[in-house]
Amino acid sequence: YKVYLADFNITTEITPTSRAAMFRFTYGDKSESNLVIDAFDNGSQISVLPEKRMVIGYTTKNGGGVPDNFRNYFVIQFDRNFSCEGVVTDGYKDSLKTNSLIAEGNHAITVLSFGNSDIVNAKVASSFISTEQAIRNLESEIGQSSFDEIKNKGKDEWNKILGRINVDIDVENIDDVRTFYSCLYRSVLFPRSLYEIDASGNVVHYSPYNGKVLPGYMFTDTGFWDTFRSLFPLLNLMYPSINEKMQQGLANAYRESGYLPEWASPGHRRCMIGNNSASVVADAVVSGVNKNDLETLWQAVVHGAHSNHPDISSVGRLGYDQYNELGYVPCDVGIRESAARTLEYAYDDWCIFQMGKFLNKPQNELREFEKRALNYRNLFDKSTSLMRGRMADGKFAPDFNPVKWGGDFTEGNSLHYTWSVFHNPADLIKLMGGYDKFSAMLDTIMVMPPTFDDSYYGGVIHEIREMQVMNMGQYAHGNQPAQHMLYLYNYCGQPWKSQYWIREAMNRLYSATPDGYCGDEDNGQTSAWYVFSALGFYPVCPASGQYVLGAPHFKHVTLNLENGNKVEINADKVSDECRYVNNMWLNNNRYDKNYIEIPVLKSGAELKYDMSSEPNKNRGTKKESYPYSFSD
Repeated sequence: YKVYLADFNITTEITPTSRAAMFRFTYGDKSESNLVIDAFDNGSQISVLPEKRMVIGYTTKNGGGVPDNFRNYFVIQFDRNFSCEGVVTDGYKDSLKTNSLIAEGNHAITVLSFGNSDIVNAKVASSFISTEQAIRNLESEIGQSSFDEIKNKGKDEWNKILGRINVDIDVENIDDVRTFYSCLYRSVLFPRSLYEIDASGNVVHYSPYNGKVLPGYMFTDTGFWDTFRSLFPLLNLMYPSINEKMQQGLANAYRESGYLPEWASPGHRRCMIGNNSASVVADAVVSGVNKNDLETLWQAVVHGAHSNHPDISSVGRLGYDQYNELGYVPCDVGIRESAARTLEYAYDDWCIFQMGKFLNKPQNELREFEKRALNYRNLFDKSTSLMRGRMADGKFAPDFNPVKWGGDFTEGNSLHYTWSVFHNPADLIKLMGGYDKFSAMLDTIMVMPPTFDDSYYGGVIHEIREMQVMNMGQYAHGNQPAQHMLYLYNYCGQPWKSQYWIREAMNRLYSATPDGYCGDEDNGQTSAWYVFSALGFYPVCPASGQYVLGAPHFKHVTLNLENGNKVEINADKVSDECRYVNNMWLNNNRYDKNYIEIPVLKSGAELKYDMSSEPNKNRGTKKESYPYSFSD
């Protein structure tokens, strides 16, 4: 990353490793080559060591989700001598001319002077464990390397990671290729590694849950409410060894806190709803990605389904007792966004059921999850064919408005959340009155005016505005709950409509420009949607073992799987006009399904498409072509 600071005539560059970075400062006015070291307020420390050309310290600045002993230790090693008139403890309120080279207090800050230097290089590393570990990270990841050497190593590493998927490039699709790799890049930025390598070469981590330094992996900065949908399935497909480590980190989080995280940053955060750690764990287990700590993770998902963290409402299940007793979370007992919780809990119960079957758990342990996986039925209102909030006495909430955001739903409305029956679309179709009514409802949502009721929020939140301006009816792709909707036509025998709308979403809502996102990126989820959709399939229901088919966006793509196998995707005639699948072959055999089994891909496969400008309304129309549904 390189930026020119015009007001000061300074160019600043940074190139990273995993836990360290190198900075290069180029001073245009060499008479004042100065640098501010600011460790922030709320508790920090700086020690200046001129004889070692080094600054060490720590900062505790954070937004929550950490124990009381949280510290981010840092070390900065310069390539030339500097002078320093002192370090102060209260930021800019203090005079910097103290002659003290160490300060610990509310806001440690210092200024270094490099005389008339034109270029200054700084090696920086951090640790959540100790100063000694920060120095170790600096030595192991940067050592004596130059700025350009680190930059080239970083380039090679990113090419290795992004090169797992090879997209053929031509003049006509160059911007789409840029968009694709930007999305893939963003997908793999999260979760972040929170583990380090100690002096003996062991994997250790500072626990953001109990403040101890413990063995094993730990990851953070991810919200499962978003990322269970396609980000973690993408990791399972293309980067399974990484997600295996993440699953070990989840087991450690459970051991250290008594709960799986739902939104980690870096520890438990009071953010969003749901119990979707169950999906993230179950999908990894059922996919065969994770073979470690299975009993611990089983205990974790079962525990999370029957309890709520005493201090953090978003961890475990808020309203679990009412949900387990009534079959839904009531909307009149002081629990916000109750309908969204019910729908997500039902899917999460199905995930636990799937995981339990995979682990050969006895039926008496699985029965309650199997039963509760159908709890979404308790919110379905036949008079509107929509999901609604329901009161404790069994009556539906009054004054229902299908375009009201919030209230009984989370960052969405009933038109978005009604489709959150990921594991059983066939049953949702029956509830709605059949295939024709189901598809007509989808059709209507895609073209109806983007009206809204923002009274719950008291103003227009950005998710509402994004839906309003994207010109796709009530479809709100800029937020996560609706992102699977476009694939649901595959469940009612109209796959060509999915093929049309998916291409529209990719073309309208993503681009290779600075404003190339239609809404929340959210830890890689919105990017992972694009990556999957460009490949031609999507995990509508993680833990089902299937991807639902759309249509490929590129003429030729190769997936270089971690097990050494390859998936070749060929669609020579594909374009914005030829967006429909006329015919498809899997390993040279005509293929009429609207889904593909994940193990088939992982064993190596060739997908070949005959694309057309007109939809083939005879392909994928039979019930045996439809993707997985629980009731089937």
